[in-house]
Amino acid sequence: MSSIEDKIKGVANQVVGKVKEEVGHATNDKELEAEGVAQNIKGKAQKTIGDAKDAVKSGIDKL
Repeated sequence: MSSIEDKIKGVANQVVGKVKEEVGHATNDKELEAEGVAQNIKGKAQKTIGDAKDAVKSGIDKL
């Protein structure tokens, strides 16, 4: 998967996770809220992987 794909999927997971978290909180559904938190964290990790791939590529390009 390319860095751009990682970043896009990461941001999408963050957005969906945040929505689930907020809906779970508003409806007092702790399971949905926790699922949203987990998906948000997954999205942050995916985006970080994309950023890391860019940093490695940039470092290699400088060599």
